[in-house]
Amino acid sequence: MSTFKFSFLFLTAAWFLVTSACSAQGTTKVGRPLTPEEIKKIDITVAPDGRGLPPGSGSVSAGSAVYAKACQSCHGERGAGKPQDQLTGGLGTLASSKPVKTPASYWPVATTLFDYVRRAMPITSPMSLTNDEVYAVTAYILSIDGIVPADAVLDAKSLPRVKMPNKDGFVSWWPKPPR
Repeated sequence: MSTFKFSFLFLTAAWFLVTSACSAQGTTKVGRPLTPEEIKKIDITVAPDGRGLPPGSGSVSAGSAVYAKACQSCHGERGAGKPQDQLTGGLGTLASSKPVKTPASYWPVATTLFDYVRRAMPITSPMSLTNDEVYAVTAYILSIDGIVPADAVLDAKSLPRVKMPNKDGFVSWWPKPPR
């Protein structure tokens, strides 16, 4: 059984046990409601069309500096990988026996890269980069594979327009499934 399946089954069973016990008692008495300020802080999802992108902008050159400071120690020089995943390259490898899944080779929309970096990176201090820094490092990573030019500046208007190499490698179920 794969780790994912095991984790999913474990979490599902745990959820069932907790909700069953709480239902039997008639109340959960677990946690507290979030304040509007707390909700605003974590309500940062970015849609593929760019809805949810914050104000700000970042250039490839500024992104190079952010990458060197916050990303390179994990993802290697110019996104080559080691000790963590590589962020660049892999174009044309998905149908091979050793596919390399990077933003350039696999991800269908550029807004996903922004959303992930803002939410989860750097791993030692997630959500610590400013919006300008996230736009900049996104521009830098996309420039390494030539997806955006070396003089690109990304913002809420330009980022959703970036054409990713594998955009047509997916069937979109967003905003609603085709019928």
